[in-house]
Amino acid sequence: MKKQKIILSYKGKKKVLELYKIPWWREGIGLMFSNAKNSKALLFSFKKEVRIGIFSLFIPFNFLAIWLDKDKNIIEKKIISRGEIGVKPVNKFKYLIEIPVTEKYDEILGFLDERRKV
Repeated sequence: MKKQKIILSYKGKKKVLELYKIPWWREGIGLMFSNAKNSKALLFSFKKEVRIGIFSLFIPFNFLAIWLDKDKNIIEKKIISRGEIGVKPVNKFKYLIEIPVTEKYDEILGFLDERRKV
């Protein structure tokens, strides 16, 4: 996986997030079989806008899903609990970020107003 930085804009503020770009052949795996301590924030990039569902089977921790449009604007975000299936945003998206809900990512979760919900 290739390390990459992305700038997230939220409520008029910006924050740089370091994450790992998932290669196309690993898209179906994502955070599955990871442990909370060593898991990393992941970026999924699709060739065109899609509206596919995600699931959290075999992921032993909660994670924040952030769906982005083609210009990398946040469309929607949601904490995904263990065992959820078929979670998808209302609109199509081009990018998906999965951020483990762990201490390592407290700063970005707080920036996105998600820390309080966990």
